[in-house]
Amino acid sequence: MAQQYHRLSKLIETRSARIGIIGLGYVGLPIVLRFCEEGFNVLGFDVDPAKVKSLNRGVSYIKHIPSEKIAEFAKSKPRLFTATSDMSEIKKADVIIICVPTPLTDKREPDLAYVESTAKEIAKSLRPGQLVSLESTTYPGTTDEILLPLFNRNGLRVGRDFFLVFSPEREDPGRKNFTTRTTPKIVGGTTKRCAELGAALYSKIIDAVVPVSSTRAAEMTKLLENIYRSVNIALVNELKMLCDRMKIDVWEVIGAAKTKPFGFEAFYPGPGLGGHCIPIDPFYLTWKAREYDFSTRFIELAGEINTNMPYYVVGKVVEALNDRGKSVRGANVMVLGIAYKKNVDDMRESPSMELIRILREKGAEVRYNDPHVPQAVSRRKGFMMRSTPIGAESLKKYDCILIATDHSCYDYKWIVENSHLVVDTRNATAGINSVKIVKA
Repeated sequence: MAQQYHRLSKLIETRSARIGIIGLGYVGLPIVLRFCEEGFNVLGFDVDPAKVKSLNRGVSYIKHIPSEKIAEFAKSKPRLFTATSDMSEIKKADVIIICVPTPLTDKREPDLAYVESTAKEIAKSLRPGQLVSLESTTYPGTTDEILLPLFNRNGLRVGRDFFLVFSPEREDPGRKNFTTRTTPKIVGGTTKRCAELGAALYSKIIDAVVPVSSTRAAEMTKLLENIYRSVNIALVNELKMLCDRMKIDVWEVIGAAKTKPFGFEAFYPGPGLGGHCIPIDPFYLTWKAREYDFSTRFIELAGEINTNMPYYVVGKVVEALNDRGKSVRGANVMVLGIAYKKNVDDMRESPSMELIRILREKGAEVRYNDPHVPQAVSRRKGFMMRSTPIGAESLKKYDCILIATDHSCYDYKWIVENSHLVVDTRNATAGINSVKIVKA
């Protein structure tokens, strides 16, 4: 009965297991590189033929992942990394890692279409001796309630013939102090043997692996991590609005509070939440909680506050323009930064897109500038714009410069000097004294 377990265990131990990674984006590509760095042969899958072609040429399409790293393994001899759109090739992999998106529907409910379609493709050719790991963030129960029934249809038994784990991604684009290797990895298995193989696999590429009792515990762990951040960001966002009315600088308050060496962790306000995790993950849990007749009021309140932040910021823009005798209708507004966080090219769920939408609805003429994102496209939101260059003369043509993302490459003193009005949502202009600046 343990034949497949021992066979796969040996393949992992000797780095002879072939790794298949489905989804070659911000989560999948760093995992590809880690396995290649440890000498594993990796087969990457993506539905986008342009990405596949780019990767096979050794060219990265993610700013913080250098092309040199991709080329090192795509052009090595023997070749360690190959990308493909042909899902029939998945049968060649001993380990299959799923890194596909888990967005929300228009009704703010979990959209597991990518996970389900991927699982169905895997099920077509699932064979004895394969390990499947889901890394996509989702609600507790997804691995055992959706993936497992699909894989069981062909008569194979989990924990004996094939193995199934959930190991949530913990990628944070642009972060320097932790890497994929040094960020501990949570692993939960459907059975004990599944968990053991999952831990053995990830221990080859991650310094610290943290086993938990089940896939559901691992799924809940990921949600807790991001809901913790969502709730605390909502807290400081609410305090920012209160401090604004009380004429108190919330940034000064946070700076003073974080000098306490215990019992406090600094979170910072902004124009709204962005990225694939924090704006989305809480809704996965609130949706699942209804199945248990449980209302996650605290989490939903945090989501409500964070979702409304773009409206608060636009309100501050309207107010600032009005104070200068200018209506928002017909005003020329430049949004600085469309990436969801500083110094990255990732614009998933960026609040900048919502700011642009609301301003346009109010009649403003809006453009954006972002050196990291020359073209902003969101098919789901029907959004497409190109970055507009800025210069000393062009800045003077705008009625308002709205700092939405505080990229380090911007010279904020120069921007303030050459602008009529700067609305700052990130405290990027800290230390610059000017009546032109309005904090939002």
